Amino acid sequence: MKELLRSNDPVRLSWAEALLAAAGIEIVVADRHTSVIEGSVGAIQRRILVAEEDLVRARRLLAEAEGS
Repeated sequence: MKELLRSNDPVRLSWAEALLAAAGIEIVVADRHTSVIEGSVGAIQRRILVAEEDLVRARRLLAEAEGS
């Protein structure tokens, strides 16, 4: 698995999860529970991971959706 996105913004993470799911790209959200344990103060960012073979396509989807 390769890191695609790292953020403390729950809206951006949720949006990226939905976008990737709609494209059929499976993800893993790392550090979701660690973030809760530390009190949800945002010190630990959550990471969206994708399979290495999906990384280029996932980056392209995010870039296109963000208008970059």
